[in-house]
Order: sequence, then structure tokens, then C-alpha cells
Amino acid sequence: MSIDFRNTNLIWTSILAETLHLLGLTTAIVCPGSRSAPLAIAFANHPEIEAIPVLDERSAAFFALGIARQSKLPVVLVCTSGTAGANFYPAVIEARESGVPLLVLTADRPPELRDCNAGQAIDQQKLYGHYPNWQAELALPSLEGSMLAYLRQTVIHAWERSLYPVPGPVHLNLPFRDPLAPLPQPEAEALAKTFDQENFFAAVVSLQPAPVTLPPTPLPTLPSFPPHGLIIAGPVQPPSPEHYCRAIAHLARTLGYPVLAEGLSPLRNYANLNPNLISTYDLILRNPTLAEKLQPEVVIRLGEMPTSKQLRTWLATIQPRQWVVDASGRNLDPLHGKTTNLHLSIEAFAKLIPKSTKPSSSYLELWRVAEAQARRILDQTMAETEFLFECKVAWLLSKVLPPETPLFISSSMPVRDIEFFWAPGSSKIKPFFNRGVNGIDGSLSTALGIAHRQQSSVMLTGDLALLHDTNGFLLRSRFSGHLTIVLIDNNGGGIFEMLPISQFEPPFETFFATPQSVNFAHLCTTYGIEHELITSWNQLERRLKSLPLDGIRVLEIRTSRKADALWRQNNLEAFAAGLTT
Repeated sequence: MSIDFRNTNLIWTSILAETLHLLGLTTAIVCPGSRSAPLAIAFANHPEIEAIPVLDERSAAFFALGIARQSKLPVVLVCTSGTAGANFYPAVIEARESGVPLLVLTADRPPELRDCNAGQAIDQQKLYGHYPNWQAELALPSLEGSMLAYLRQTVIHAWERSLYPVPGPVHLNLPFRDPLAPLPQPEAEALAKTFDQENFFAAVVSLQPAPVTLPPTPLPTLPSFPPHGLIIAGPVQPPSPEHYCRAIAHLARTLGYPVLAEGLSPLRNYANLNPNLISTYDLILRNPTLAEKLQPEVVIRLGEMPTSKQLRTWLATIQPRQWVVDASGRNLDPLHGKTTNLHLSIEAFAKLIPKSTKPSSSYLELWRVAEAQARRILDQTMAETEFLFECKVAWLLSKVLPPETPLFISSSMPVRDIEFFWAPGSSKIKPFFNRGVNGIDGSLSTALGIAHRQQSSVMLTGDLALLHDTNGFLLRSRFSGHLTIVLIDNNGGGIFEMLPISQFEPPFETFFATPQSVNFAHLCTTYGIEHELITSWNQLERRLKSLPLDGIRVLEIRTSRKADALWRQNNLEAFAAGLTT
């Protein structure tokens, strides 16, 4: 235990840091500023907390988000007063919507220096609206024993609220009076003689994440599930991917149902556990005859809806009875169908399945035959195509990445190409993503956070998502580990080429595709990042099969945005039409 008795502010902040350490905190991301100096000093001086200085607050917040995603533990974010905290906002929203624990500490002016033109002062109370799990403004630092105990217990509560009942962000606003620097105060130094640290922290114990539990709620009586049923598994980052995949495999065997597995689910990377796995549903459902034959009587959906617009449109059209299984308590029914939400785990749901259920293989076999055909067409086409195009990148990653590689997938076209083309296997690759609000904000910084002090990792991104967060490269000197960035440079927003607006020129190219025409080799040189232009699939495969242990590198693949969109438009429909019905 290490309390800094030089002045009142440092006693206050070092008690805060020590309390968090005892609760389980390992990492604090600290942005520069004057008003936050007592917090920065406390975390920088704590021997058991890794304090990482980051210049850009938005990048810092997403870096913290990435570390918290990987560890499932809260990460502290520190900034000064004024608009600095506002730059945390996008990451706070993503943390709330995707259930990631963050502790946001914003330093502030004391009350007497607010609303009086004191400078660098805004209203920071409830700065993040309703997005935090909990928020509070702390009292001004004090040496009174009762106030130090109040601080300790409030910090404990903040930690708990970031984890329970559902993980998410917590915001503490901390006002400080001068001195902000570690200038000595005799009354603070005198406290060192009487302060019993061991007794003060005796009741502070490590609180680790636990499975989400909600208050008991009445559950409907489940029917005997009909033979024509589907399991749909959406994007998820479970604490134990293998445990999650085994639970779904057990459910699929019990019911005899096919499992439509989103590319952002770990299921496709544990394919050996589940013979009922369907990965090409987006392609299959483009065939009208098959889409008609494969209509289910019931759908069991696990977690969020998959990305596929084709799947969503099909479900919205046929309106099957749906049971949505998710323990978080969220409303996960964007289609507003005939849906019952079951707020419980997959394991608990499986125990409710009536014993009399008798799996039927005929409906499952229809899906299996279609999957085999579609997968054969896709795999053969990808293997034989030699020119560089965007769609093959996701497919190749599924084939060549080392086992258990953490893979961060940016929003827009990369997540869709993963869903379209990612081939099932037993690689145990770990997909990560920011799909709480589906934005491209902070993609690079999040990927670096996921890779920090972990196994060598990979990021799949388009050019606009990378350019939106190039300040993430400033983390290079503080980053420990390795990240390979597979960059698809098609000079603009490829996803907009898939939308009706692409047919309207002007304003499409200038205001939607927004080409930036950046030389990424020069950009990487500016930040001291390794860059390599990929000119063949063999070259990319060699670079991915064995990843370096440290550093950041960009593997750039230049493609034609228009040609990529045309390939999808022509080939996906042709592949679907060729499926035997």
C-alpha cells in the first residue's frame, strides 16, 4: 500500500488509486492536463497499476475500451477539465451499448470556479447523459477520516456498478482546488503519523466479473419445439468462447436444428463442435426457391441479430415465432416480430427444453445440403481468383491466421465480408468488434487495446475507418505486443456502393464515398509504422501465417471500390441462382 501524504489532493487520489488496485484494477489510461494532475500522479506512482499516457482523449478512450474488452475488467480513463471529457463520449456510448466496463474519471474545477469565466470549465455533471451505469460527482478532497472513508466506499460502489448487473461505463467527476502539483502541506504530511493503512483498506477485496444474473422473472411454459426450427447465433464476445460453442452445440443436437452462425460469433472458429453449423445463409437466402422451402416454424435467437440484411429481410417477411435468449435484459428485437424475450443464459434455456422433444433430420438436411453447395462454390471461387479484390481478404484470413489469433474487425464492409465469406474451421480465432453502435469511431485504438500485452493480433479495416483514427498510431511508443493491420484501400467508403444512393451522381462520390486519396506509405512513415504494399495473395498469406511478436505494421491491399461492388452484385446473385433447389 502506498499513500502519498504530500498534500490533501494526493492523499485523496492515492487512496482512490489504491482502492481500485485492491479491487482488481491493472490499467489506467491518463490524458495530459493541469486540473487532472493529482489523478495522473497517483496512477503514475502506483507500483501495481500500468499507467499509460495518451495525448488524444478519443483515442485514449477507445484504447481503454479495447483493453477492457479483452480483459473483461474495468479500465480507468483520466482527463482534465473542460472539453477533454467530451472526447470520451463516443467510447462511453460504445461501452454502454456493448457491455464493456469502463471507469471514467474527469477532473473538474471546484464549484467556486464554475460559471464565472475561469477558463477550461464546462458543466461536467451528467456529461454522458443516461449512458453510464452510474455517475456521481465526488466531494472536494478532505483530510477528515469520515470523508476518506466516504471516498473509499464510493469508489468501491463505482467499481461494482461498472460490472453489475451488466458491465458498462461509470463516470466520476472529481473537483480539485490548488495546489494541483505535489507541493507539500504540513497538515497532510502530519496525517501520515496516525493513518492506519492496513485497517483502512481491510474490507477492500478484489471483485472480479461474474456471469450476468438478473432478478428472477416468470418464464413462459415452453412448447414442444416443432421439427422445422432454426437457431440463429448473433455477434458475441463471450468470456469463454469454447464453453459458449459447446452449449450451443448441445442445444442444436437436442433439437436437431441448424445453427446459422454470424461471422462475428466464435461458432465458425469452433466448427468441429457443431455439425449443424450454417455459415452461408446470406447466400442461400438469395435463392427465392430455397428461401421459400427453408421457412422455419420457430426461431431460437441467441443474442443480437446477425448483420446480414438478407437474413433480417427474410425474417421480417415470414414472421416466424421467435424466442430470443439473452441474459443481459436488453430488448434485442429490431424487427418487432412475434417474439418472447428470455432473460437467461443458453445453458439455463437448454434445461427448459421439454424432454419429449424429438429431433427431425429432414429440415436440417435441407440446410446442410444448401450449405455444402454454397460453401463449395465460395471456396472454389476464392481459391481460383488471382486478382486482388476486397471480398477474398476475409476468406483468406479465415484460412491462414495462426490459431487463437485475436482479430479486430472494423465496421462497414469488413464486418459484412466476414459474414459473407469467413469459412468455418477449428482455428479458435477470437473475433473482436465495436458493434454496440456499429460506428467506425476509434477502430485503430480499440484494436491496439485488444492487442496490448496479448497474443500477436490482427486488424481488418478499410481506409476510411483507419483514417478516422490515425491518432491511434501515437500509441506506438506505449504499446506492448504486436498488431498487423490488414488495410483494404479502395479510396472511399465501399459500403455506400452497396446502397441505392450510389446511383445518384452527384452527390454520391463527393459526399458519400468521400475518397481521401491518402498515400498510406507516407502516413506510416510519419508515425514510424512499418508499411508493406501487398501485390499478390501468396505475399499476404506469407505475412499472415506467422505474425511478429512486437510492433505495428500495415499490410496495404489496393482494390477498386467500383469493381468490388460489381463483383458482389454479379457473383453473389449468380452463386445463389446456381444452388440446387
